[in-house]
Amino acid sequence: MARLDIRMFPCLSDNYGVLIKELDSGAAAAIDAPDGTAVIEAAEAAGWDLTHILVTHSHADHVQGIEAVKARFGCRVVGPKGEADSIPGIDDTVAHGDRYAFGGLTAEIIETPGHTTAPATWYFPEADVVFTGDTLFALGCGRVFTGSMEDMWESLQKLARLPKETLVYCGHEYTVANAKFALTIEPHNHHLQARADEANRKRSEGEPTLPTTIGGELLANPFMRADRPEVADAVGMTGADPAKVFAEIRRRKDAF
Repeated sequence: MARLDIRMFPCLSDNYGVLIKELDSGAAAAIDAPDGTAVIEAAEAAGWDLTHILVTHSHADHVQGIEAVKARFGCRVVGPKGEADSIPGIDDTVAHGDRYAFGGLTAEIIETPGHTTAPATWYFPEADVVFTGDTLFALGCGRVFTGSMEDMWESLQKLARLPKETLVYCGHEYTVANAKFALTIEPHNHHLQARADEANRKRSEGEPTLPTTIGGELLANPFMRADRPEVADAVGMTGADPAKVFAEIRRRKDAF
């Protein structure tokens, strides 16, 4: 197993910043830069000299700290080609299917449109970890803004095909709220009930609910389960195309 140190910290109102370090080479990166000051302070506290910022998508709460972090460390900014015009200080672009060398590791880029036009999900198979930005959340998924419902469903299916043990780090602490909604779809799902209880306990104790796993989401996240007959039945769409079931669940969450 590749040696990857991962540090997660809260910032802004409900974002998470994430730092990673490949221990053999010393390469160190921020996954997005929601808050420049918070990222710099976390890196300095860890004693890490950041070499990269690996960007998932172009929304302000993921890129607004890039320039400050780049000015402090001189790091290389790498982000999705389809959103490059909206990412400050970008040096390199990546697209679906690309492989990007990070120290002794290689990231596989999965383009996951839906939340934005062309987000880059960063998957490190050698470390069994994926950084999903705002595409996949614990027990939820991102709102569909500039893509289509069909795009987002297919993006979630791409992630569903990753190994079940893959750790998932996402951009926000939304799990408690997501669990409340998910239980309106599958109130009798015992995996979901357990996850909801766990999330409430962790947040009451000031702990993060992340990371999650791909396998855990396939058992409890209704957005990942729109192809399950029991989920289609639950929203009155027995036998419907899973993409349409997903769209109905997403519309319900938008109004929740």
